Amino acid sequence: MDQRPPVAAQADAATGTLDVVVSPRRTRILNILALAGIGLSIVGTFFVDGPTLWGLLPIVLYAVLCLLGMDILLGTIYALVAGLILAQLPLVEVANLLGASLAEQITMIGLIIMFGAGVGEILKLTGVDRSIVLGVMRVFGHRGQTAVIFGVMLACLILVMSLGTLAGALAIAAPILLPICSRMQFTRSATASMMFIGGCAGLALAPFAGSNVAIMDAAEVSYGQYVLYGAGPLAILSLVAGLVLVPWMQRRTARQNDFYTAEEAGVEDDSRVPKQGRATTFFLIALLGAVIYATVSAAGTSFPLLALPLLGIVAGLAGGQSIRRITAAFYRGLASMVSLFLLFWLLAALFLIIDVLAPFDVIKDAVGAELAAASPLVFAIVIALLGWVGVPGATAAQVVLLDKVFGEMAAAVGVPASAWVIVLLFASKADTYGPFPNGNMVGAMGLARSTNLKNMMITGWLLLIPACIMYFGILFFETR
Repeated sequence: MDQRPPVAAQADAATGTLDVVVSPRRTRILNILALAGIGLSIVGTFFVDGPTLWGLLPIVLYAVLCLLGMDILLGTIYALVAGLILAQLPLVEVANLLGASLAEQITMIGLIIMFGAGVGEILKLTGVDRSIVLGVMRVFGHRGQTAVIFGVMLACLILVMSLGTLAGALAIAAPILLPICSRMQFTRSATASMMFIGGCAGLALAPFAGSNVAIMDAAEVSYGQYVLYGAGPLAILSLVAGLVLVPWMQRRTARQNDFYTAEEAGVEDDSRVPKQGRATTFFLIALLGAVIYATVSAAGTSFPLLALPLLGIVAGLAGGQSIRRITAAFYRGLASMVSLFLLFWLLAALFLIIDVLAPFDVIKDAVGAELAAASPLVFAIVIALLGWVGVPGATAAQVVLLDKVFGEMAAAVGVPASAWVIVLLFASKADTYGPFPNGNMVGAMGLARSTNLKNMMITGWLLLIPACIMYFGILFFETR
């Protein structure tokens, strides 16, 4: 008899990824639901004529399957098939639609994420990733517990911001940070909280992370404006709150003897790659220059497609690597994200099908007047909450879908670009902090060698509550 829970989350401490283990019984239920959705779409073909609410079926099917634990790529395929059946497109037009989806913004964001992974591999090759963490900890690592807390959070913030990925950056940082935290007598839960808080703040600030690029494109703002209204306040709040939250978590878990063993912590390793310091200096200068240029020139979504490879080349050449080794590392990173690129391509096709079925036109005709009469503050809060609890999947896809459906209506209601940044940021990132466990929580917990998910959830909630209050205050003033 299978004693496993229907859906279980397992953190891979080596990679920081989250493996979702679905029981055979749950798998059968998911497959039945998927086939039922396909069957319902066949029934719907008898009722589809012009814009129709039947167009919501692919979105609902996608949401249900992903929320219940189906692999997101497989769930997207089922939803896309349901949409294609409802649209009753000839095969030639289906092929044309798949071709057109390659040129969609969300597919471009998938390519940007692939490029980011490629640059990450080059930074590993040159030792830039380790150099960033070690450089921060040399400043803060010997000055008492408060300084170490701030140093760990800052090191994770900078590394995640540079790489644009949380799990990958924390997987690099963990072997360096754990011996330091063990030496300072931090518990495993407190260390996991530090890494999670700093990493999430860095992910919000990452200039070339896919979801952040999508937010800037949707709200039509520069990186500077995005940081001013959205990511900056969250990062500052996170660092300040962490200085209060982590000591509290330390006191709470020290009584439970949640300390590292010598085997878990490992040993401090200051080994360096040749020319590591020079590569780090050139990379950080190039990254700063790219961000400044993108801000001043109001560069669009496509700018990271040029900036990211150039950053990788600068770091690689400054680190004394050959072009062959640089390109090999870049290709390794690209290969690791092929499945994600396919996901974004298929999501783009799904969104195009939904445009053809136009269910939201029907909704807007029915309730558009009521929504338009709502105050900008109320409208912004409703959409932010909808995105938080109601739109599953890749965060960049959440942003694109919410903006596609509600962007024009937000402008008509009078929601300014600054407030729309907050709405999209909250809608796409709030679920990282709660109310339920998620991949980022479990990944940080596993990499810190912690096993107490309850403490990770408490960390997320204690960040989420003040963040909600802060963003409500900003929205109140921005929508007046």
